[in-house]
Amino acid sequence: MNSDATLLRNVILPLTGGPSDFDALIDRAKGKEVVLLGEASHGTHEFYRIRAEITKRLIRESGFHAVAVEADWPDAHRINRYVRGTGRDSEAIEALAGFRRFPQWMWRNTDVLDFVGWLRNWNESVADHERKGMPVQGAAAGFYGLDLYSLNASIEAVLDYLHENDPEAAKRIAERYGCFEQFGGDTRRYGLLAGSGMSGDCQREVIAALVELHGRKSTILGKDGAKASDEFFDADQNARLIRNAEEYYRTMFRQDVSSWNLRDQHMMQTLLLLREHLTRNHSSARIVVWAHNSHLGNAAATSMGARGEFNIGQLVREHFGSKALAVGFTTHHGTVTASSDWDGPAERKRVRPGLEGSYERLFHETGVPNFWLDCHSDPEITALLRQTRMERAIGVIYRPDTELQSHYFRSSLPDQFDAILHYDETRAVEPLERTVDWEAGEVDETYPSGL
Repeated sequence: MNSDATLLRNVILPLTGGPSDFDALIDRAKGKEVVLLGEASHGTHEFYRIRAEITKRLIRESGFHAVAVEADWPDAHRINRYVRGTGRDSEAIEALAGFRRFPQWMWRNTDVLDFVGWLRNWNESVADHERKGMPVQGAAAGFYGLDLYSLNASIEAVLDYLHENDPEAAKRIAERYGCFEQFGGDTRRYGLLAGSGMSGDCQREVIAALVELHGRKSTILGKDGAKASDEFFDADQNARLIRNAEEYYRTMFRQDVSSWNLRDQHMMQTLLLLREHLTRNHSSARIVVWAHNSHLGNAAATSMGARGEFNIGQLVREHFGSKALAVGFTTHHGTVTASSDWDGPAERKRVRPGLEGSYERLFHETGVPNFWLDCHSDPEITALLRQTRMERAIGVIYRPDTELQSHYFRSSLPDQFDAILHYDETRAVEPLERTVDWEAGEVDETYPSGL
Protein backbone atom coordinates (compact mmCIF):
# COMPACT_ATOMS: atom_id res chain seq x y z
CA MET A 1 0.00 0.00 0.00
CA ASN A 2 1.48 3.38 -0.97
CA SER A 3 1.83 6.23 1.56
CA ASP A 4 -1.12 8.23 0.17
CA ALA A 5 -3.42 5.22 0.46
CA THR A 6 -2.14 4.59 4.01
CA LEU A 7 -3.00 8.16 5.03
CA LEU A 8 -6.47 7.78 3.58
CA ARG A 9 -7.04 4.46 5.30
CA ASN A 10 -6.54 6.15 8.66
CA VAL A 11 -9.45 8.59 8.19
CA ILE A 12 -12.03 6.86 5.99
CA LEU A 13 -15.12 5.31 7.57
CA PRO A 14 -15.76 1.77 6.28
CA LEU A 15 -19.30 0.97 5.14
CA THR A 16 -20.45 -2.44 6.35
CA GLY A 17 -24.06 -2.50 5.17
CA GLY A 18 -25.29 -1.79 8.71
CA PRO A 19 -27.92 0.76 9.77
CA SER A 20 -25.29 3.28 10.91
CA ASP A 21 -23.45 3.42 7.58
CA PHE A 22 -24.69 6.88 6.66
CA ASP A 23 -24.84 8.48 10.10
CA ALA A 24 -21.90 10.76 9.23
CA LEU A 25 -23.65 11.97 6.08
CA ILE A 26 -26.96 12.55 7.87
CA ASP A 27 -25.08 14.52 10.53
CA ARG A 28 -23.34 16.62 7.86
CA ALA A 29 -26.74 17.31 6.26
CA LYS A 30 -28.14 18.98 9.39
CA GLY A 31 -29.19 22.54 8.60
CA LYS A 32 -28.66 22.10 4.86
CA GLU A 33 -31.26 23.32 2.38
CA VAL A 34 -29.98 21.25 -0.54
CA VAL A 35 -28.15 17.90 -0.52
CA LEU A 36 -26.59 16.84 -3.83
CA LEU A 37 -26.10 13.09 -4.31
CA GLY A 38 -24.07 12.24 -7.40
CA GLU A 39 -23.17 9.12 -9.36
CA ALA A 40 -20.12 8.18 -11.42
CA SER A 41 -22.29 6.45 -14.01
CA HIS A 42 -25.92 6.38 -15.12
CA GLY A 43 -26.06 2.60 -14.84
CA THR A 44 -24.71 1.40 -11.48
CA HIS A 45 -26.99 -0.42 -9.03
CA GLU A 46 -25.17 0.69 -5.88
CA PHE A 47 -25.40 4.38 -6.78
CA TYR A 48 -29.18 4.20 -7.19
CA ARG A 49 -29.75 1.99 -4.15
CA ILE A 50 -27.54 3.99 -1.80
CA ARG A 51 -28.95 7.35 -2.93
CA ALA A 52 -32.41 5.96 -2.22
CA GLU A 53 -31.43 4.77 1.25
CA ILE A 54 -29.84 8.11 2.13
CA THR A 55 -32.82 10.02 0.76
CA LYS A 56 -35.25 7.93 2.82
CA ARG A 57 -33.35 8.92 5.95
CA LEU A 58 -33.23 12.58 4.96
CA ILE A 59 -37.01 12.53 4.46
CA ARG A 60 -37.78 10.57 7.64
CA GLU A 61 -35.24 12.09 10.01
CA SER A 62 -34.47 15.55 8.63
CA GLY A 63 -37.75 16.62 7.04
CA PHE A 64 -36.65 16.92 3.43
CA HIS A 65 -39.61 17.69 1.15
CA ALA A 66 -38.58 16.74 -2.37
CA VAL A 67 -36.31 14.67 -4.59
CA ALA A 68 -35.24 16.48 -7.78
CA VAL A 69 -33.53 14.26 -10.35
CA GLU A 70 -31.73 14.41 -13.68
CA ALA A 71 -34.89 13.46 -15.55
CA ASP A 72 -37.45 15.18 -17.77
CA TRP A 73 -40.06 17.26 -15.98
CA PRO A 74 -43.27 15.70 -17.39
CA ASP A 75 -42.06 12.12 -16.87
CA ALA A 76 -41.06 12.87 -13.28
CA HIS A 77 -44.34 14.75 -12.72
CA ARG A 78 -46.23 11.56 -13.46
CA ILE A 79 -44.26 9.89 -10.65
CA ASN A 80 -44.87 12.90 -8.41
CA ARG A 81 -48.62 12.57 -8.87
CA TYR A 82 -48.40 8.87 -8.10
CA VAL A 83 -46.37 9.25 -4.88
CA ARG A 84 -48.70 12.04 -3.72
CA GLY A 85 -51.79 9.98 -4.55
CA THR A 86 -53.20 12.48 -7.06
CA GLY A 87 -52.53 10.64 -10.33
CA ARG A 88 -54.34 7.94 -12.27
CA ASP A 89 -51.64 5.27 -11.91
CA SER A 90 -52.40 2.60 -9.34
CA GLU A 91 -48.96 0.94 -9.29
CA ALA A 92 -45.41 2.29 -9.18
CA ILE A 93 -44.48 0.48 -12.40
CA GLU A 94 -47.31 2.30 -14.20
CA ALA A 95 -46.03 5.66 -12.96
CA LEU A 96 -42.64 4.93 -14.59
CA ALA A 97 -44.24 4.39 -17.99
CA GLY A 98 -43.57 7.98 -19.04
CA PHE A 99 -39.87 7.24 -19.51
CA ARG A 100 -40.02 6.13 -23.14
CA ARG A 101 -37.03 7.82 -24.74
CA PHE A 102 -33.39 6.73 -24.62
CA PRO A 103 -31.97 5.91 -22.10
CA GLN A 104 -34.99 4.19 -20.55
CA TRP A 105 -32.94 2.20 -18.03
CA MET A 106 -31.79 5.40 -16.33
CA TRP A 107 -35.17 5.66 -14.56
CA ARG A 108 -36.99 2.49 -15.61
CA ASN A 109 -34.95 0.21 -13.37
CA THR A 110 -35.62 -1.95 -10.33
CA ASP A 111 -33.97 0.40 -7.82
CA VAL A 112 -36.07 3.41 -8.86
CA LEU A 113 -39.18 1.21 -8.87
CA ASP A 114 -38.49 0.23 -5.25
CA PHE A 115 -37.88 3.84 -4.19
CA VAL A 116 -41.02 5.18 -5.88
CA GLY A 117 -43.06 2.49 -4.12
CA TRP A 118 -41.49 3.44 -0.78
CA LEU A 119 -42.18 7.14 -1.37
CA ARG A 120 -45.86 6.46 -2.06
CA ASN A 121 -46.16 4.39 1.14
CA TRP A 122 -44.32 7.03 3.16
CA ASN A 123 -46.58 9.84 1.97
CA GLU A 124 -49.67 7.77 2.72
CA SER A 125 -48.42 7.14 6.27
CA VAL A 126 -47.79 10.88 6.79
CA ALA A 127 -51.28 11.73 5.53
CA ASP A 128 -52.80 9.01 7.74
CA HIS A 129 -51.03 10.35 10.84
CA GLU A 130 -52.15 13.89 10.07
CA ARG A 131 -55.77 12.77 9.63
CA LYS A 132 -55.67 11.05 13.02
CA GLY A 133 -53.99 14.02 14.71
CA MET A 134 -50.94 11.93 15.51
CA PRO A 135 -47.38 13.34 15.63
CA VAL A 136 -45.47 12.98 12.36
CA GLN A 137 -41.71 12.58 12.12
CA GLY A 138 -40.56 13.78 8.71
CA ALA A 139 -42.65 15.26 5.92
CA ALA A 140 -44.47 14.18 2.77
CA ALA A 141 -42.14 14.43 -0.22
CA GLY A 142 -42.50 14.84 -3.98
CA PHE A 143 -40.50 13.68 -6.99
CA TYR A 144 -39.48 16.19 -9.67
CA GLY A 145 -37.40 16.37 -12.87
CA LEU A 146 -34.72 18.97 -13.59
CA ASP A 147 -33.80 18.22 -17.21
CA LEU A 148 -34.92 19.79 -20.50
CA TYR A 149 -35.02 17.09 -23.16
CA SER A 150 -38.82 16.75 -23.15
CA LEU A 151 -39.79 19.47 -25.64
CA ASN A 152 -42.54 17.44 -27.34
CA ALA A 153 -43.95 15.96 -24.13
CA SER A 154 -43.93 19.38 -22.49
CA ILE A 155 -45.84 20.91 -25.41
CA GLU A 156 -48.46 18.20 -25.01
CA ALA A 157 -48.64 18.85 -21.24
CA VAL A 158 -49.11 22.62 -21.63
CA LEU A 159 -51.85 22.21 -24.22
CA ASP A 160 -53.63 19.53 -22.17
CA TYR A 161 -53.66 21.89 -19.18
CA LEU A 162 -54.96 24.84 -21.21
CA HIS A 163 -57.63 22.82 -23.01
CA GLU A 164 -59.06 22.06 -19.58
CA ASN A 165 -58.53 25.46 -17.95
CA ASP A 166 -58.45 28.09 -20.74
CA PRO A 167 -59.58 26.72 -24.14
CA GLU A 168 -59.17 30.02 -26.00
CA ALA A 169 -55.58 30.40 -24.84
CA ALA A 170 -55.02 26.76 -25.78
CA LYS A 171 -55.91 27.53 -29.42
CA ARG A 172 -53.54 30.49 -29.63
CA ILE A 173 -50.62 28.72 -27.93
CA ALA A 174 -51.16 25.58 -30.03
CA GLU A 175 -50.67 27.74 -33.12
CA ARG A 176 -47.41 29.07 -31.70
CA TYR A 177 -46.11 25.60 -30.86
CA GLY A 178 -47.17 24.50 -34.36
CA CYS A 179 -43.89 26.06 -35.48
CA PHE A 180 -42.21 22.75 -34.60
CA GLU A 181 -44.52 20.60 -36.72
CA GLN A 182 -42.42 20.97 -39.88
CA PHE A 183 -39.63 19.06 -38.10
CA GLY A 184 -41.83 16.03 -37.44
CA GLY A 185 -41.20 16.00 -33.69
CA ASP A 186 -37.47 15.38 -34.25
CA THR A 187 -35.71 17.76 -31.87
CA ARG A 188 -32.24 16.92 -33.15
CA ARG A 189 -33.37 17.72 -36.70
CA TYR A 190 -34.78 21.01 -35.45
CA GLY A 191 -31.48 21.80 -33.74
CA LEU A 192 -29.43 20.99 -36.83
CA LEU A 193 -31.58 22.95 -39.29
CA ALA A 194 -32.47 25.92 -37.08
CA GLY A 195 -29.03 26.13 -35.48
CA SER A 196 -27.26 26.14 -38.85
CA GLY A 197 -29.62 28.73 -40.34
CA MET A 198 -30.99 26.24 -42.89
CA SER A 199 -34.50 26.93 -41.57
CA GLY A 200 -36.25 29.47 -39.38
CA ASP A 201 -36.35 28.92 -35.64
CA CYS A 202 -39.21 28.94 -33.12
CA GLN A 203 -37.64 31.23 -30.53
CA ARG A 204 -40.19 34.04 -30.78
CA GLU A 205 -43.12 31.62 -30.65
CA VAL A 206 -42.01 29.79 -27.48
CA ILE A 207 -41.27 33.06 -25.68
CA ALA A 208 -44.66 34.47 -26.70
CA ALA A 209 -46.40 31.31 -25.46
CA LEU A 210 -44.69 31.58 -22.07
CA VAL A 211 -45.56 35.27 -21.78
CA GLU A 212 -49.21 34.57 -22.60
CA LEU A 213 -49.42 31.77 -20.06
CA HIS A 214 -48.05 34.12 -17.40
CA GLY A 215 -50.54 36.76 -18.47
CA ARG A 216 -53.43 34.34 -18.02
CA LYS A 217 -52.33 33.22 -14.54
CA SER A 218 -54.74 35.35 -12.49
CA THR A 219 -57.67 34.32 -14.70
CA ILE A 220 -56.84 30.63 -14.59
CA LEU A 221 -56.14 30.67 -10.86
CA GLY A 222 -59.54 32.10 -10.01
CA LYS A 223 -59.87 28.73 -8.34
CA ASP A 224 -58.38 28.68 -4.87
CA GLY A 225 -56.30 26.02 -3.27
CA ALA A 226 -52.91 24.35 -3.41
CA LYS A 227 -54.10 21.85 -6.03
CA ALA A 228 -54.83 24.62 -8.58
CA SER A 229 -51.51 26.28 -7.77
CA ASP A 230 -49.61 23.00 -8.21
CA GLU A 231 -51.29 22.37 -11.57
CA PHE A 232 -50.45 25.85 -12.86
CA PHE A 233 -46.87 25.50 -11.64
CA ASP A 234 -46.56 22.26 -13.61
CA ALA A 235 -47.85 23.92 -16.79
CA ASP A 236 -45.66 26.97 -16.24
CA GLN A 237 -42.58 24.83 -15.74
CA ASN A 238 -43.33 22.92 -18.94
CA ALA A 239 -43.65 26.21 -20.82
CA ARG A 240 -40.31 27.39 -19.39
CA LEU A 241 -38.78 24.07 -20.37
CA ILE A 242 -40.03 24.47 -23.96
CA ARG A 243 -38.42 27.89 -24.18
CA ASN A 244 -35.11 26.64 -22.77
CA ALA A 245 -35.16 23.40 -24.77
CA GLU A 246 -35.67 25.34 -28.00
CA GLU A 247 -32.50 27.30 -27.28
CA TYR A 248 -30.65 24.18 -26.15
CA TYR A 249 -31.37 22.24 -29.33
CA ARG A 250 -30.57 25.28 -31.46
CA THR A 251 -27.11 25.54 -29.87
CA MET A 252 -26.23 21.85 -29.36
CA PHE A 253 -24.37 21.47 -32.66
CA ARG A 254 -22.04 24.41 -32.04
CA GLN A 255 -18.44 23.59 -31.24
CA ASP A 256 -18.51 25.38 -27.88
CA VAL A 257 -19.85 24.98 -24.34
CA SER A 258 -23.16 26.78 -24.92
CA SER A 259 -25.52 23.81 -24.81
CA TRP A 260 -23.95 22.25 -21.69
CA ASN A 261 -24.18 25.55 -19.82
CA LEU A 262 -27.76 26.15 -20.97
CA ARG A 263 -28.79 22.73 -19.73
CA ASP A 264 -27.27 23.13 -16.27
CA GLN A 265 -28.55 26.69 -16.02
CA HIS A 266 -32.03 25.29 -16.71
CA MET A 267 -31.55 22.68 -13.97
CA MET A 268 -30.58 25.39 -11.49
CA GLN A 269 -33.49 27.60 -12.49
CA THR A 270 -35.86 24.67 -12.06
CA LEU A 271 -34.42 23.86 -8.64
CA LEU A 272 -34.88 27.45 -7.44
CA LEU A 273 -38.40 27.75 -8.84
CA LEU A 274 -39.36 24.41 -7.29
CA ARG A 275 -38.00 25.51 -3.92
CA GLU A 276 -39.88 28.81 -4.16
CA HIS A 277 -43.12 27.03 -5.08
CA LEU A 278 -42.85 24.45 -2.31
CA THR A 279 -42.00 27.13 0.24
CA ARG A 280 -44.98 29.24 -0.80
CA ASN A 281 -47.46 26.34 -0.77
CA HIS A 282 -46.00 24.09 1.87
CA SER A 283 -44.18 26.54 4.19
CA SER A 284 -40.66 25.20 3.60
CA ALA A 285 -38.62 23.19 1.14
CA ARG A 286 -35.46 21.15 1.61
CA ILE A 287 -34.48 19.25 -1.50
CA VAL A 288 -32.33 16.21 -2.33
CA VAL A 289 -30.88 16.28 -5.86
CA TRP A 290 -29.86 13.16 -7.81
CA ALA A 291 -27.66 13.66 -10.87
CA HIS A 292 -24.33 12.63 -12.34
CA ASN A 293 -21.11 13.68 -10.63
CA SER A 294 -20.30 15.79 -13.68
CA HIS A 295 -23.40 17.91 -12.96
CA LEU A 296 -23.28 18.00 -9.15
CA GLY A 297 -19.58 18.37 -8.42
CA ASN A 298 -18.30 21.95 -8.60
CA ALA A 299 -17.22 22.34 -12.24
CA ALA A 300 -14.81 25.14 -11.28
CA ALA A 301 -12.63 22.48 -9.61
CA THR A 302 -12.33 20.37 -12.80
CA SER A 303 -11.03 20.51 -16.34
CA MET A 304 -14.65 21.22 -17.34
CA GLY A 305 -14.39 24.61 -15.70
CA ALA A 306 -11.06 25.27 -17.40
CA ARG A 307 -12.78 25.09 -20.78
CA GLY A 308 -15.61 27.41 -19.75
CA GLU A 309 -18.27 24.94 -18.56
CA PHE A 310 -20.22 25.41 -15.37
CA ASN A 311 -22.80 23.10 -13.80
CA ILE A 312 -25.62 22.98 -11.29
CA GLY A 313 -23.20 21.92 -8.55
CA GLN A 314 -21.17 25.11 -9.00
CA LEU A 315 -24.31 27.25 -9.18
CA VAL A 316 -25.75 25.62 -6.04
CA ARG A 317 -22.49 26.24 -4.17
CA GLU A 318 -22.48 29.89 -5.24
CA HIS A 319 -26.15 30.40 -4.33
CA PHE A 320 -26.52 28.37 -1.11
CA GLY A 321 -22.96 28.40 0.24
CA SER A 322 -22.71 26.46 3.50
CA LYS A 323 -26.42 25.54 3.26
CA ALA A 324 -25.58 22.98 0.56
CA LEU A 325 -23.84 19.60 0.79
CA ALA A 326 -22.36 17.85 -2.27
CA VAL A 327 -21.56 14.13 -2.13
CA GLY A 328 -19.91 12.30 -5.03
CA PHE A 329 -19.87 8.55 -5.72
CA THR A 330 -16.96 6.56 -7.17
CA THR A 331 -16.20 2.97 -8.13
CA HIS A 332 -13.05 1.11 -9.18
CA HIS A 333 -14.39 -1.86 -11.18
CA GLY A 334 -17.42 -4.04 -11.83
CA THR A 335 -20.23 -3.90 -14.39
CA VAL A 336 -22.44 -1.10 -15.66
CA THR A 337 -25.56 -0.71 -17.79
CA ALA A 338 -24.71 1.55 -20.70
CA SER A 339 -24.90 1.76 -24.48
CA SER A 340 -22.14 1.80 -27.09
CA ASP A 341 -23.85 4.55 -29.10
CA TRP A 342 -26.62 7.10 -28.66
CA ASP A 343 -30.04 5.47 -29.07
CA GLY A 344 -28.34 2.07 -28.92
CA PRO A 345 -29.58 -0.87 -26.83
CA ALA A 346 -28.81 -1.18 -23.13
CA GLU A 347 -25.81 -3.44 -22.61
CA ARG A 348 -24.23 -4.88 -19.48
CA LYS A 349 -20.57 -3.89 -19.78
CA ARG A 350 -17.46 -4.57 -17.77
CA VAL A 351 -16.04 -1.49 -16.01
CA ARG A 352 -12.30 -1.48 -16.30
CA PRO A 353 -10.21 -1.01 -13.13
CA GLY A 354 -9.40 2.63 -12.35
CA LEU A 355 -6.34 3.94 -14.18
CA GLU A 356 -3.05 4.72 -12.49
CA GLY A 357 -3.09 8.35 -11.34
CA SER A 358 -6.85 8.40 -10.77
CA TYR A 359 -8.84 8.91 -7.59
CA GLU A 360 -10.46 5.54 -8.28
CA ARG A 361 -7.09 3.77 -8.19
CA LEU A 362 -6.06 5.63 -5.03
CA PHE A 363 -9.28 4.61 -3.27
CA HIS A 364 -8.87 1.01 -4.40
CA GLU A 365 -5.36 0.91 -2.95
CA THR A 366 -6.68 1.62 0.56
CA GLY A 367 -7.89 -1.99 0.61
CA VAL A 368 -11.25 -0.90 2.10
CA PRO A 369 -14.07 -2.15 -0.17
CA ASN A 370 -16.65 0.54 0.61
CA PHE A 371 -16.22 3.74 2.57
CA TRP A 372 -17.31 7.28 3.43
CA LEU A 373 -14.72 10.04 3.11
CA ASP A 374 -15.23 13.57 4.39
CA CYS A 375 -12.95 15.60 2.12
CA HIS A 376 -12.49 18.30 4.77
CA SER A 377 -12.26 16.39 8.05
CA ASP A 378 -8.46 16.39 8.16
CA PRO A 379 -6.18 19.16 6.74
CA GLU A 380 -3.51 16.67 5.68
CA ILE A 381 -6.06 14.57 3.77
CA THR A 382 -7.59 17.67 2.19
CA ALA A 383 -4.14 18.73 0.96
CA LEU A 384 -3.46 15.22 -0.36
CA LEU A 385 -6.74 15.04 -2.27
CA ARG A 386 -6.40 18.59 -3.59
CA GLN A 387 -3.51 17.46 -5.78
CA THR A 388 -5.14 17.20 -9.19
CA ARG A 389 -5.87 13.65 -10.34
CA MET A 390 -7.93 11.93 -13.00
CA GLU A 391 -11.56 11.11 -12.25
CA ARG A 392 -13.83 8.80 -14.25
CA ALA A 393 -17.26 9.68 -15.59
CA ILE A 394 -19.45 7.10 -17.35
CA GLY A 395 -22.66 8.48 -18.81
CA VAL A 396 -25.27 6.60 -20.81
CA ILE A 397 -22.52 5.62 -23.27
CA TYR A 398 -19.46 3.66 -22.19
CA ARG A 399 -16.55 2.93 -24.51
CA PRO A 400 -13.89 0.99 -22.60
CA ASP A 401 -11.56 0.85 -25.62
CA THR A 402 -11.10 4.63 -25.52
CA GLU A 403 -11.66 5.02 -21.78
CA LEU A 404 -8.86 7.51 -21.07
CA GLN A 405 -9.99 9.90 -23.80
CA SER A 406 -13.74 9.28 -23.44
CA HIS A 407 -14.32 8.96 -19.72
CA TYR A 408 -11.62 10.69 -17.67
CA PHE A 409 -11.19 14.32 -16.72
CA ARG A 410 -9.00 16.06 -14.16
CA SER A 411 -10.30 17.40 -10.87
CA SER A 412 -9.37 18.61 -7.39
CA LEU A 413 -11.70 16.47 -5.28
CA PRO A 414 -12.05 18.59 -2.08
CA ASP A 415 -13.02 21.60 -4.16
CA GLN A 416 -15.41 19.51 -6.25
CA PHE A 417 -17.24 17.65 -3.44
CA ASP A 418 -17.67 17.91 0.31
CA ALA A 419 -17.55 14.13 0.67
CA ILE A 420 -17.25 10.89 -1.28
CA LEU A 421 -18.94 7.50 -1.04
CA HIS A 422 -16.70 4.89 -2.65
CA TYR A 423 -17.88 1.41 -3.65
CA ASP A 424 -14.89 -0.47 -4.99
CA GLU A 425 -16.76 -3.20 -6.89
CA THR A 426 -20.18 -2.38 -8.29
CA ARG A 427 -22.71 -4.04 -10.57
CA ALA A 428 -24.98 -2.95 -13.37
CA VAL A 429 -28.37 -1.49 -12.57
CA GLU A 430 -31.17 -3.83 -13.71
CA PRO A 431 -33.49 -2.36 -16.38
CA LEU A 432 -37.18 -3.17 -16.11
CA GLU A 433 -36.93 -4.35 -19.73
CA ARG A 434 -34.02 -6.79 -19.83
CA THR A 435 -33.19 -7.03 -23.53
CA VAL A 436 -31.17 -9.70 -25.31
CA ASP A 437 -28.23 -7.27 -25.50
CA TRP A 438 -28.33 -6.74 -21.73
CA GLU A 439 -28.77 -10.42 -20.85
CA ALA A 440 -25.85 -11.38 -23.09
CA GLY A 441 -23.58 -8.77 -21.55
CA GLU A 442 -20.64 -9.23 -19.19
CA VAL A 443 -21.58 -10.41 -15.71
CA ASP A 444 -19.97 -11.64 -12.52
CA GLU A 445 -20.67 -15.22 -11.44
CA THR A 446 -22.37 -13.84 -8.31
CA TYR A 447 -24.76 -11.60 -10.25
CA PRO A 448 -28.42 -11.98 -9.13
CA SER A 449 -30.45 -14.16 -11.46
CA GLY A 450 -33.80 -12.46 -10.96
CA LEU A 451 -35.38 -9.05 -10.69
